[in-house]
Amino acid sequence: MSSIDFALLFHLPRAGSPAGEKFPETLRSLETQSRPGHQWIALQDPDPVPLPEPYRTRTTVIPPEETPAAQLLTALHTAETTALVYIYNATRPVLLKSSALDMLALVFKRHPDVAWIYADYERISGEDVEEIHLLSPHEGRVRDNQDQGYVFTLDVAKLHLAGGVDPGVRYHPLYDLRLRMMEVGDVVHISNKIRGSLYRVEVPARGANVFDYLLASKESQLEAERLLTDHLRRIRAYLSPDLPYRRRPDPEEPPELKASVIIPVYHRPEFIGTALDSVQAQTVPEIEAIVVVNGGETDPTIPVVREYMPGGKRYRPEAPPVRLIVTDINNIGFCLNLGVQAARGEFYVQLDSDDRLKPNAVETILNLYRENPEIGMVIGSYEVWEKLDSGEIVRVEDIPVVTHEEWTDENGRNNLLRINGAGAPRSLPIAVIKEMGWFGMNDDPYARNYGEDYDMVLHVSETYRIGRIYEPIYEVIRHAGGTDHSIDQATVDLNDEAKDRMRLEAIRRRQKMNRKDL
Repeated sequence: MSSIDFALLFHLPRAGSPAGEKFPETLRSLETQSRPGHQWIALQDPDPVPLPEPYRTRTTVIPPEETPAAQLLTALHTAETTALVYIYNATRPVLLKSSALDMLALVFKRHPDVAWIYADYERISGEDVEEIHLLSPHEGRVRDNQDQGYVFTLDVAKLHLAGGVDPGVRYHPLYDLRLRMMEVGDVVHISNKIRGSLYRVEVPARGANVFDYLLASKESQLEAERLLTDHLRRIRAYLSPDLPYRRRPDPEEPPELKASVIIPVYHRPEFIGTALDSVQAQTVPEIEAIVVVNGGETDPTIPVVREYMPGGKRYRPEAPPVRLIVTDINNIGFCLNLGVQAARGEFYVQLDSDDRLKPNAVETILNLYRENPEIGMVIGSYEVWEKLDSGEIVRVEDIPVVTHEEWTDENGRNNLLRINGAGAPRSLPIAVIKEMGWFGMNDDPYARNYGEDYDMVLHVSETYRIGRIYEPIYEVIRHAGGTDHSIDQATVDLNDEAKDRMRLEAIRRRQKMNRKDL
C-alpha cells in the first residue's frame, strides 16, 4: 500500500448523553491529528447533537436506516480512501491522541495484508486514568463479547472483499464486521506498555460478573449465533447436523455402581458438608461421592469429609458411600482425573464443593443416557443461590433458571464456540472421559484451574450427542470466595485467554474434520 489516506467515521451521539456532552472534544481530537483525515463520515444517532458549523461542509452525514447494520454499511461504502478509522463514540466520549493516524499509517506499511486494527486504550473515570490492555488476536477469538476497544481501523479494499456487514443485523453489526474482516486479512493489535495508547475513553470502571451474559435478550443471542454460524461456514469449521454421531463406548469393565459424583475441593470446610448432604439425598442409591481434597493432609476440609465415612458422626451405612482422596497439588483437572481413575460408577457426575445437587439430579441424568446410546455427555440446568453473611443460603430471584436454551441439537456444538459455558451439572461416561484423553490439567496454554470442563464439552460434542436437561437439577451457590462471584478484569482476561485458545484448537480440529469429508 504505497499511499495511505484515512476516512474518519464517527457517531453524532444522542443529545444529553455523556458522549453528546463531550462531542466537541471528540471532534477536536480528530481535527488536531498530525496527519489529517481526508474524509469525514458521521452516523446520525436518534435525537443527535448538532454537528458544529465548522465541520458541516466536510462531513457526510448518514441518517438512521432500518437497522444499525444497514446504516453502517452505507457509511462503509461511502469511504473513498484506502483506510477507514471507525470511532465508536455512540455511548462514551472517545478522544484520539494527535499522532494516532500517523501510527496507523505505519502499521499499514509494516503489515501489508492487514484488514483490521484495534488498539489498547486509556479509560478515564473521574480523575483516574487506567490503561486497558486488550487480548491479542487469533482465529479462536470468536466470542461476541470480546473487548476490542472503541476505535477500529479497516483496509477499505479488504472491507469490500469481506462484503461489509449484513444489513439485516440489528444487535451485533460490529461482531459481524469483525468476523468478516478476520476472514480476508490479518488482524493487528497495537498494545501499550505505558502511555502508549492511541486514544482515551471516558467510561466508568466496574467489576466483571460472569452472569452478565444471562441478561442478553433471546433475539440478541439468536442473532449472534447466526453470525457465528455463518462465519464458521465460511472458514469451513461448521459442523453440520447431518454429521453422524457415534454410539458411546461400553465400560472397560462392568461397573459396580451407576454413577460417581466427583468433588474437587480446596479449603472449603464450611461448604463440603452441604454438597455431600445433597449427594446422599439422591433418589438413586447406587452411587458414590468421591471427594478429592487438593490442599494436602492439613486441609481443613478433610475432617468434615471423614465425618461422612465409617466411624464419623454423620456416617449412615444405608447412604451412598463417601470416599476421600488427598493430594497436595491444587490442580482441578488432576483432581478430576484422580476421581475418574478411582471411580466405581459407569458415569461421572460433576459437583463443585460449594454447590448442591437437587435430589433427582442423578436419576434424571441416568434416564437421559438410557434414552439414547449416542449421548456422550449430559448437561443440566441450574438455579443461582447466594450465601448471606448470616450463613443463610437464599435463591437469587433476579437470575432465572440457567437453562442455556441457546443450545440446540442442530447447532449447539457450533454455538458453543461463542459462549463461555454449556451449563451444569455435567455428566460423562467414564469411558468417554478416557477416550477423549482425560481432563486437561493446566497443560493447555493459559489454563489455570479454569476451562478444563469447557474443553471437554468441545471435544465430546464433535463425536457424541449432548443430552440436555432443561429443568433445574443443580444449585450454584455464590459467595465472597467463589469463582462465580464478581471478579476483576485481570482474572477475566486470563480466563478468556484459556477458553479462546481452546476455541482455536476446536476450530482447527473441525476444519480438519471437514477436509476429510470432501
